[in-house]
Amino acid sequence: MNNNLLLEKQLCFRLYSLNKLMCRLYVPVLKELALTYPQYLVMMVLWQYKAGISVKDLGEKLDLDSGTLSPLLKRMEKQMLIKRERDSTDERVVLIKLTQKGVELQKSAEHIPEEMFAVTGLSPDKLQELNLTLDQLMDNLGG
Repeated sequence: MNNNLLLEKQLCFRLYSLNKLMCRLYVPVLKELALTYPQYLVMMVLWQYKAGISVKDLGEKLDLDSGTLSPLLKRMEKQMLIKRERDSTDERVVLIKLTQKGVELQKSAEHIPEEMFAVTGLSPDKLQELNLTLDQLMDNLGG
């Protein structure tokens, strides 16, 4: 058998496995906030864009299509974390904004990045190096 076809030699499989593992590690931490991992990603974007962001721009930032994003946002709206509004200057544009509950949730989430970093066992320098390497890989692949 060609050695190049071994599963453990595949970068794509390493990235896939790592992604699954990281998501599993987030589950108990996010459960305290009643968030799923995709909802947490949406909240992080919204905490950054306090004035709101269009659904289109949110989808681009998270690399999610509208078929995935719409049901996610509906669930978050039912949880009263976000609200959807039409843009006053262009009614075709739907803006996503945090509710007061969504704003207040940020304080409860502030420990998460540090807690998740701690489980990696990496030094801050190694983590920065890894992030730069992954950014370069995404750029190389056209992402």
